[in-house]
Amino acid sequence: MIDSKEASAALADIDDIVQRVKQSQLYELASLAAVWWGALVFVGNLVTWLWPVYAVYAWGAVDVLGVGGMVGIRLLNPPLRPDGAAFDVRLVLVFVLFFAFGYLCTNVVGHFGPRQLGAFWPLYFMLFYTLAGLWFGYAFVAIGLGIAALTLFGFFYIGEAFPLWMAFVNGGGLILGGLWMRRI
Repeated sequence: MIDSKEASAALADIDDIVQRVKQSQLYELASLAAVWWGALVFVGNLVTWLWPVYAVYAWGAVDVLGVGGMVGIRLLNPPLRPDGAAFDVRLVLVFVLFFAFGYLCTNVVGHFGPRQLGAFWPLYFMLFYTLAGLWFGYAFVAIGLGIAALTLFGFFYIGEAFPLWMAFVNGGGLILGGLWMRRI
């Protein structure tokens, strides 16, 4: 028979294991999302650098494929909570609100040029990545702050090759960050 101290210690150990499993499941899904978006963003920035006239079409495709991929990742993976539904319409609404606010800032309130757009969207994404890290783990904070810092460096110090810089910083950074999250 175990006493109350041993029972409390055993329950604390179980709770710790449960939290680590939830963290690993979250990191697994976030890793898939980061690699998916990273690959799309890499291609979008390459198109912007190589064929600027097609950039608007490339980024429209990146956004549609990105959101579609997120919905697919969510549908193909079990919910993190046993009571969670396989699909939650709030995921789509989050993206609609996210992009609507970004569009409002860049095209209605401000009239951003290509370079400003190339810096705004990664910084905007990384703001939320970093904020999520305050709740979900240090990997999100590290990835968000790292990509944001390199984006700002590129904005101020990289010339004509800024879209190529962003392909590697933002796209490559998300891919590397996603792979790193798989190992944590």
